[in-house]
This record gives sequence, structure tokens and C-alpha cells, in this order.
Amino acid sequence: MSAEQSGPIEIEPSDRFREAAHEWGDRRMLDEEEAMGAKAEQALLEIEHLVASHTEVEFEIEDGTIRYEPSDELSEFLDEQAAFAGINRETVLSLHVNLFARVFLDE
Repeated sequence: MSAEQSGPIEIEPSDRFREAAHEWGDRRMLDEEEAMGAKAEQALLEIEHLVASHTEVEFEIEDGTIRYEPSDELSEFLDEQAAFAGINRETVLSLHVNLFARVFLDE
């Protein structure tokens, strides 16, 4: 992996993700920021767990942007998927985060 491909990734949540966070927050009486954080944590944790069996994630949300430094295993996975699809690793992570946006909404 090249040095330019390591480090934090910044992604903009999709409308689908934002709607899921809003629904999550409404059901739990959370404000928008708390709901976004909860949904981001769930999505990132699902991805890290599937790829690397990790059970904890740390990330930041600033001005609606999720900033995350993936584990070495996830970073390698993102690089492989990006090369295969001909897109950047940020897009790959964004697609996965948005895929898992609605996880845990149905009870």
C-alpha cells in the first residue's frame, strides 16, 4: 500500500444515510448530531467487523463529514476493491457505509 493511500478517509453521508440517522434519532429522541454519530458507528463497526473482526471503531464527524482511519486490514480491503472497481477508496468506504445505513432500524 502506498503512503498516499494510508491515513484517514473523509466521506460525505448520502441522503439515504441521513434519512436513516434521522429515523434512528426520532425513535430514540436523539438530536441530529447524536443520531449521525450512532449510525456512523454502527456502519463502520459492521464493516470493520466483517473485514477484520474488530469490535471497536473511533471516528469523527465534523460539519456533516465522517472522518475515519480504517484498520490496516480494512485499508487493504478498500484499496483492493478500489483498484478492482476503478474508483477511489473513499468511494468504496462511502458505498459500504451507505449500504449499512439502515442496519438496526427495524425492530
